[in-house]
Amino acid sequence: MTKILAHARLLLAATLAFVALGAQAQLSIEITGSGASRFPVIIPVFENESSLSRGVSDVVRADLERSGLFNLIDIGPVTVPESRVPDLAAMRGRGADAVLAASILPQPDGRYDVRFRLYDTQKQTELGAMSLRMAPAQNRLTAHRIADFVYEKLTGQPGYFATRIAYVVKSGARYELQIADADGMNAQAALVSREPIISPSWSPDGQRLAYVSFEAKKPIVYVHTLATGQRQVVANFKGSNSAPTWSPDGGQLAVVLTKDGQSQMYVLNADGSGVRRLASSSGIDTEPAWSPDGQWIYFTSDRGGSPQIYRIPAGGGSAQRVSFEGNYNVTPRLSPDGKLLAFITRNNGRFQVAVQDIASRQTTILTDSARDESPSFAPNGRMILYATESGGRGVLAAVSSDGRVKQRLSVQAADVREPAWGPIQK
Repeated sequence: MTKILAHARLLLAATLAFVALGAQAQLSIEITGSGASRFPVIIPVFENESSLSRGVSDVVRADLERSGLFNLIDIGPVTVPESRVPDLAAMRGRGADAVLAASILPQPDGRYDVRFRLYDTQKQTELGAMSLRMAPAQNRLTAHRIADFVYEKLTGQPGYFATRIAYVVKSGARYELQIADADGMNAQAALVSREPIISPSWSPDGQRLAYVSFEAKKPIVYVHTLATGQRQVVANFKGSNSAPTWSPDGGQLAVVLTKDGQSQMYVLNADGSGVRRLASSSGIDTEPAWSPDGQWIYFTSDRGGSPQIYRIPAGGGSAQRVSFEGNYNVTPRLSPDGKLLAFITRNNGRFQVAVQDIASRQTTILTDSARDESPSFAPNGRMILYATESGGRGVLAAVSSDGRVKQRLSVQAADVREPAWGPIQK
């Protein structure tokens, strides 16, 4: 048995070893490391926020704090209304480089207008303004969008707080594919099964998930439309059907099939039609991942004797080796801009998240844990979500692409696996 196949079986064994988890349990996030230099900002209580049963400003502050890039300056219960320019010199005197002015205005239809402006206290200028219409139950989504606005204005990168994550947990004898907000809240089960569920993969529009379910006593690839719950079998061939990943345009899936022998990569349409073999190899080819421009498919293969990362043109052709440091590199995932490659490397007997600069081939190990799996980039490329172990159980964790910011996402007394970070919703 090859090393790569042995590792795959170890991962499956780990999945099968989940402990009990209460349904709908929320992920809690612990910040274990933050950036060396953090942007000082004031996010006050919003004007008229007390009229809501659920807060907004506290969620905005939590989002920004969790990113590790911001230092939230507390000014107490003072509000800073959106309708007038705040005393920027005074805010600067409190140590803030930016301040958000925000108001919540009730509307006749029972909803609220949330209006906000962001100011630069050093330059004494407005950085931008926005208004969102909110139903009372939409406080968290609205807050995430406001945090995204602040994040983008101050960092120059899109925010990721209004995105979702998918992951797999086990409750007693059942497996659950759960969807949650990026902060771990509002978890909902998209699929419940008494058999394992693995390898969730988001469609580029965020409306569908492809995954592998063993509910028919064998691995079969499904595409699941989240809004309706409708599922479609897209790969149910003889043997194993596994590792689905979407093309950037959402029209195709790369999958791994054993219908013609050992594990090899195929491409098919998102409805399961048009199956074609991508490559032929004497080794095991698995874990495909499309490049953001759709030109390449990166994958893991032991064709050279040890598990390494390769890439092949999406239309087929000759494979090129990509990883060269170490004798064990698996699970390639590309950053949204295509500049970084995240993967799992074996380092002194420990399996850790690493990134490689595609242009320079320089590789950096980002984590100090020992059993990392399943890296997945945030849609802005800033953070990488992955599965690992802590205290003898599985947890999710996140690390920034420069390794400075670290988080841990866990559910008390439970294992969590197979994370996938969803795209920014249009």
